[in-house]
Amino acid sequence: MTGTLGHVAAAALIFVGTHFALAMRPLRPWLVQRLGENGFRGFYSAVAILALVWLAAAYRHAPYVELWTLAWPGQWLVLLVMPVAVFLLVAGLTMPNPTAADGERAFDQTQPARGILTVTRHPVLWGIALWALAHIFVNGDVAALLLFGAMAALALGGMAHLDAKKRDSLGSAWGPFAMTTSVLPFQAIRQGRVRFDPAGIGWGRVALALAVYVALLMAHHWISGVPLIAW
Repeated sequence: MTGTLGHVAAAALIFVGTHFALAMRPLRPWLVQRLGENGFRGFYSAVAILALVWLAAAYRHAPYVELWTLAWPGQWLVLLVMPVAVFLLVAGLTMPNPTAADGERAFDQTQPARGILTVTRHPVLWGIALWALAHIFVNGDVAALLLFGAMAALALGGMAHLDAKKRDSLGSAWGPFAMTTSVLPFQAIRQGRVRFDPAGIGWGRVALALAVYVALLMAHHWISGVPLIAW
């Protein structure tokens, strides 16, 4: 039992560690110099996919070691958090973001922040983090803590990493974007540095997020083999 959970822990460590190690100095510049930018991205993606497959396989075969039991009100709370996570993912993935790969092309100095970026400059990572934390909360076992904890650590840690990377690549152009956005959701709005932009988000993204959420609800048992609510 310990060995199998050890495999999950090792896979989680490799999954998170390779993401950060390959994206940071001195390894990233060294690899880019030898593989080229496109070659590096292909290599990075391949390593990430292999690490994720290993982590998922280790989790699937891990024993269930309970840490806590969640009563039904807590399970319903997770169902309320997940629409927010899905919305952040959908809104973040369907609009240009300077913090994304090749995001410099989307940078607009005349209007640095718009749409979901007025809420947070890392909507996709927040969506992943909320999804992962909610699944830790609802599962309550060691293997889930390792799997979804790795996802949450990668998403939350990735925000600071991306900020530092984009600060270097954008130079002085990063300032206006950073000043009109925030890492923490709604912080820039509360501080009066930007106005909430619902028109920039649009009802189409809200409808798409709702459709994706309903589809995930319907397919959850088929995807994971786990019913959503234990009555």
